[in-house]
Amino acid sequence: MKTDTRARHNEWALILGASSGFGGATAIELARIGYNIFGIHLDRQATMPLVQEIIKEIKHTGAKSVFYNINAADAIKQSETLDDIQEQFARDPGSTIKVLLHSLAFGSLKPFIAKKSEDALTQAQMEMTLDVMAHSIVYWTQGLVVRGLMKRGGRIFGMTSSGGHSAIPSYGAVSAAKASLESHIRQLAMELGPYGITANAIMAGVTDTPALRKIPGNVGMIDIARHKNPGGRLTTPEDIAKVIGLLAQDGAQWVSGNVIGVDGAEDIVGYIGQRKS
Repeated sequence: MKTDTRARHNEWALILGASSGFGGATAIELARIGYNIFGIHLDRQATMPLVQEIIKEIKHTGAKSVFYNINAADAIKQSETLDDIQEQFARDPGSTIKVLLHSLAFGSLKPFIAKKSEDALTQAQMEMTLDVMAHSIVYWTQGLVVRGLMKRGGRIFGMTSSGGHSAIPSYGAVSAAKASLESHIRQLAMELGPYGITANAIMAGVTDTPALRKIPGNVGMIDIARHKNPGGRLTTPEDIAKVIGLLAQDGAQWVSGNVIGVDGAEDIVGYIGQRKS
């Protein structure tokens, strides 16, 4: 079934990390409710079929899509991409980026402290992780605003997790990035308020994504989360996508500067007792 996109024919979503997980699911969901999609991803030939599948799903909704296979943290590529979007909008007056989703999951998973120095996190790895998973949301937002690509009514979302306020083995750099991203979201919400643009962090529950599978001990995390969650299951990328779709609506213009939990109440549960079937 195709979605009628006439009402939003000139509204676009820019998804950073659009090829899988939260980004891929959100691209499809926003297309379903009428947004056109700019997708930013970094994939080699082996994973390109997944990207093509997402593009196919978007096409089935009747929405338009343009995907860029680039490093989202590369300042030159970022500028070139935004310039290209600006040129496209010049040919279609009235077009705007309504939604920016930052869902980049590329960082170093090494402990801070190790018996051998080569096994510990390095300065370069720490800086790369924070740059990709946190600081880049600021740079993309700056680029959108200075070019006039996002106007009043715009929505900015950054993906965070409970790792932003808890400690997990080998997750230190990513945890720091999540905490930093949440701080950036608060600052953006304050500075963009006068522009009528909102910014919120979405804190997902444990979700079985390619990014999670790279974390040491992920199988145990999945088992604990499934048992701990009051809903008796893990969070899914589609859960996140649907909430972002809701918050992208015009009625959510007063929701800004928050860390919004989308986890079925998983994060608030402490003691794990025996669950009744």
